[in-house]
Amino acid sequence: ALAAAPSARLAVIAARGEAAGTARADWPQARVLGDWREAVTDPEIEAVFVAVPNHLHAEVALAALGAGKHVLLEKPMALTLVQCDALVAAARASGRVLTIGHELRLSTQFGRIAALIDEGAIGRPEAVQISLFRFPYRSGAGGWRYDRARVGSWLLEEAVHHADLALWWLRASGEPVLLRADAVGDPAMPRAFSATLRFADGAAATVVNTVAGFEHHLAVAVIGEAGSIRALWSAAMDRAETATASLHLFRGRAAPGARAEALDFAPSGEVHELATQAEQAIRGFRAGRALVTPEEGRAAVAACLLAERSAREGREIAWREACG
Repeated sequence: ALAAAPSARLAVIAARGEAAGTARADWPQARVLGDWREAVTDPEIEAVFVAVPNHLHAEVALAALGAGKHVLLEKPMALTLVQCDALVAAARASGRVLTIGHELRLSTQFGRIAALIDEGAIGRPEAVQISLFRFPYRSGAGGWRYDRARVGSWLLEEAVHHADLALWWLRASGEPVLLRADAVGDPAMPRAFSATLRFADGAAATVVNTVAGFEHHLAVAVIGEAGSIRALWSAAMDRAETATASLHLFRGRAAPGARAEALDFAPSGEVHELATQAEQAIRGFRAGRALVTPEEGRAAVAACLLAERSAREGREIAWREACG
């Protein structure tokens, strides 16, 4: 995706072993270095895209910011709130842009929902429901996605995207006040889990993830005081270029049998959104603007950490316990 961004040139890749050979073959115009530290301090580099196992996100991003680089940091922002706070402080001190890779915001489908909310299409949003049913995770290089120390949690691996969407769509409601979660299996690496965030104005968001299923199916509903939105995305793989996808809007209260308006949108899915993110992040760097701010990235991490704790302790937890 980065190599295809028209506003920049892919100059350096940090990779080792088999990945380095693949990088040299795929991007012959770029220099391939074995040490990421050398890459982030290279004076030729203006910006760094951090796409490494989760446990390295904070270390690499902090080094890049310290070297005066703009940073596009893959989600999750970090594994702990202490690390998140260090990244927020480093971005402010460096004067560089740190943007967090929550690419679903740039989706022609799911990003469109935010635009519909902002234009008042459904009135004040009162409830968000996000449900993912998918095949088990790929192992990742060296099996890092199945190593708690390196992945952090499966909530931070994928549900963090959905937490970000829910908080973004309900941003007019402010911060959540309470969260309750339940998990099937280890709360850090559950086969299935659900979490509900409640807000002071009565709004609520529920995220359900099943990672022991098949194919990749994402369903979203947003209910407002004056209408509702529903979006569906289904494909055999999460990285499919084509999918069965839909976006429907109903303005007002639906009578029995009433049909919603089917909205058109350009192809959506991870491969499309990552390409869009690369170009928009680069433009944002030059304009001094983050697509997703570090503070927003921190809030999504906080939601996942709090959800794991709630499921482990079997109780509802106040948001301030994670964000105080």
